[in-house]
Amino acid sequence: MSQRYRITRAFQENGNSVQTISLEECKRYFTSKPDFSYTSVFTVAGSTSMSIEGDFFMWSYGDIKIPFRHYQGDIYVSGTNEAVIPKMIEVAGELMADVVEG
Repeated sequence: MSQRYRITRAFQENGNSVQTISLEECKRYFTSKPDFSYTSVFTVAGSTSMSIEGDFFMWSYGDIKIPFRHYQGDIYVSGTNEAVIPKMIEVAGELMADVVEG
């Protein structure tokens, strides 16, 4: 089973307001990155295929595409591929957010 990570601002203090990462902010950020592209449907193919609707920023790592999913103010990514860890930390740092497991 793969580890899932969350890029979040939930642990940052800013008065009494909850800090989130907006979809608009994600679109601006990831559009500036040449190795990312946006899609509203992520399809997993195997012996069967499944399509998931949502807001996905697909990271191109060689021939592999790894989804960073924006969902309810956070970004979720699977740690199945070791290369995703430094990229995830880079994204979190640039968005002034934290990385947590789960």
